[in-house]
Amino acid sequence: MKRLIALTLILVAATAYVTVKYFNNLNTSGAHAGNIIRTIPADAALVFEFTNEKSFYDIYSGNDLLNNLIGDEQAKDLDTVRKVLLGNNTIKSFFDDRNVFISVHPTKQEGINLLLTTSAKEMDIDQLIDLSKASGAKMLVTPLKIDNKPGFTIFFNSIKKRLYLINIDGGIFSASFSKELIASAAAYKPNRGKLPFMLLPDKQTANSLANLYVNYKHTDLLFEQLFKHKNIDIFKPFRLLPAQAALNINFKNDAVMFSGYTNIDNDEPASYLNIFTNQQPVENSLKSIYPSTTAYALNMAVSDVKKFAAGLTRFHDNAGLKAEREALFAKIKGETGISLKKEFEQLLGNEFAFVTTRYGERFALIAVKNGSNLRPVMTNISNMVNDDVGQFNYNKLPYFLLGDAFNAFRKPYFRVIDNYLILANTAKEIESYNDTYFNRKFLNKMDDHRRFDNLLAEKSNVSFFLQFRNAQQILKAGLKDEYYAAYKNNNLSWKKFYAASYQFAASDKNFYTNFCLLLNQPDTTANKNLN
Repeated sequence: MKRLIALTLILVAATAYVTVKYFNNLNTSGAHAGNIIRTIPADAALVFEFTNEKSFYDIYSGNDLLNNLIGDEQAKDLDTVRKVLLGNNTIKSFFDDRNVFISVHPTKQEGINLLLTTSAKEMDIDQLIDLSKASGAKMLVTPLKIDNKPGFTIFFNSIKKRLYLINIDGGIFSASFSKELIASAAAYKPNRGKLPFMLLPDKQTANSLANLYVNYKHTDLLFEQLFKHKNIDIFKPFRLLPAQAALNINFKNDAVMFSGYTNIDNDEPASYLNIFTNQQPVENSLKSIYPSTTAYALNMAVSDVKKFAAGLTRFHDNAGLKAEREALFAKIKGETGISLKKEFEQLLGNEFAFVTTRYGERFALIAVKNGSNLRPVMTNISNMVNDDVGQFNYNKLPYFLLGDAFNAFRKPYFRVIDNYLILANTAKEIESYNDTYFNRKFLNKMDDHRRFDNLLAEKSNVSFFLQFRNAQQILKAGLKDEYYAAYKNNNLSWKKFYAASYQFAASDKNFYTNFCLLLNQPDTTANKNLN
């Protein structure tokens, strides 16, 4: 009996020791990740994290899925760093199994560049000086100091490029092929009170193959570098959102898929998308009537229309638009006798979307509860072109009724089809959508799109969609020349993907988030022709 009690005590002690050790390791890991990511300059829009271990590289060996996201040149550069520098036997053991953070930064002189940040296990930076000898002719290492931080310039013979590497703090190192960016990293003074990125829980990080961190407001700076004009509406509401996301990768051979959480920064002024955090996720059905020519679309869905309307009113009031809104609806009431805001909200369904086609057509697709009841309301505030189509007599109605996403429709034309209100800026566009609807020319009729749609969450509150083939002419007109040339001509680029989707589903006043990119299916007809 005594032996049994002693054995039991030993087992309990051992279990306690292992448990404490496990959670201590988790806490250390989480704190360590926080210490590293804190050193990354806060203008980063995106940070990709993975573990520098063989299993990660083995999984993506021979698969260019992730390389398509950064393109030929950047992929080759990073592969050289991995194989020639981190894989060098002199220092390999110091960087094995360490978390590597690749952050995306806009720079004033050099466009968009990548910064690598990681830590080393008890490595003396002076050991790097011996790399030239150890690598043969593969690289040349020379000392460097930036902002009193020691480092090295590493010239890779294979790609004829210089990598700038500095010791940021303690065992933390940053490196970039951009001297402007590494200088920014060296001079950066982190905010000790607040991280620019949301971190994943320790358990989640430990079990994750790779993670993606997003600072939404900083994606606006990224878009300024990519596009010729600041006011491009692609992904715009997301770029204005005061929030950070932490997402896990979900491995799939033919798709890039991330899921996780987006947390709203309540210390910052609210944006349009903040309104949707107070809703419940809704099944998305409006996408079933997207035209087959859809280039990109933004779909909003609400479980409680009254709550949405109240939230939109508060948002406009906080923006100083109360007087303008009330004057507009008072004018409509006086001239038509219609309490438009009240009647529209009573008839509004659960979904509304803004769609842009490959031809530059813009449609608002709005689900309503009863199209027959809505039609006379719309007719009374419009100048009718024919029995079915009219143009609003009043300015900015879609903006005040549905919000920022519909600001492009000032005095739009309308048509009610079944239980949908269709808006467009020209009568010709209304006629075009009429042809799409009655001839069933919808995106969801296509095999590729159904394959893509099967990967998406069925319910959301905000969903952005982009179909790359349909968007090509819009990207050609909007992207800066060098970025469009890379998109079109590189073997590795986003053109390899069929489509992208970014979905928000409200959860505890924040958003559960899904990001998906699906590769195009291989063209089997070419092989058949060869045979």
